[in-house]
Amino acid sequence: MIYHLVTLIGIYGMLAVGLNLVVGYTGLFSLGHAAFFGLGAYTSALLSLAGAPVFTGMLAGGIIGALGGWLVGYSTVNLRGDYFCLGTLAFGEITRAVFTNWIGLTRGPMGLPGIPRPSLFGVPIKSVEQYMVLALIFLALSLAFAERLVKSPFGRMLRSIREDDVAAASLGKNVGRTKIVAVMAGSFMAGVAGGLYAHYITYIDPMGFTLNQSIFILVLVVFGGLGNNYGSIMGAVILVVVREGLRFLGLPSSVSAALQQAIYSVLLIGLMLVRPRGLLGEVKYMTRGDSSRSLEGGGE
Repeated sequence: MIYHLVTLIGIYGMLAVGLNLVVGYTGLFSLGHAAFFGLGAYTSALLSLAGAPVFTGMLAGGIIGALGGWLVGYSTVNLRGDYFCLGTLAFGEITRAVFTNWIGLTRGPMGLPGIPRPSLFGVPIKSVEQYMVLALIFLALSLAFAERLVKSPFGRMLRSIREDDVAAASLGKNVGRTKIVAVMAGSFMAGVAGGLYAHYITYIDPMGFTLNQSIFILVLVVFGGLGNNYGSIMGAVILVVVREGLRFLGLPSSVSAALQQAIYSVLLIGLMLVRPRGLLGEVKYMTRGDSSRSLEGGGE
């Protein structure tokens, strides 16, 4: 059970870190991240079932996920706020409909069984313990990539767009291109995570990539703290343990689902009351004027 939980934490941690680039650092509210997750899963699964090496399929899944991110970013580049959110929601629902109805390729609701496990240097990765190590390696690589990205000049550009994209554009920055690249980076990580998930579960179907999945990934980011990659991973640790742990209690599915939603609600409400920015939300330093006003207000 522990190895299984840690493996899922690694996969969902990758998803959360990728979405944090879009939501936390760029300020683009997305409800379609499960679509890129599914694109990566189906791409990797179909290629491996056709005889391609598993890691090649995972890389291809990341590339297809990034292409999906480019499509979303390019078509919604001029949208903001709720409108961008609706655009990503529509893309997610369209993608799920394709997974469900393109039966000749995806087998539709029947899903894809028998997805092979990967091999490393000729040694097959079959046990849960081995796959846990693989998932943690992928998570560490994703975290290193994201941290390097957000600490670069490109990362500062993402924050400037989040705070005021009009001001960033007035300084001559290409806001549209930067948004597209951010969405593509997050989508690539989601696609690789999808491949990792498919080869771990060895079976996928369209119900694994619904709107509820996108909402769950978004909750991981918000709970852990927007604008903090380590916070996204912490959110994955806590909420994946809550969600998966309830399945081992032997409760009926109807009771387990209701209890899960109740626990999520209590955790989120409590967090918003105590730490509105999340567990490890990005610290925003006050300007000198804000500091002096705060001190003046405190003395009254």
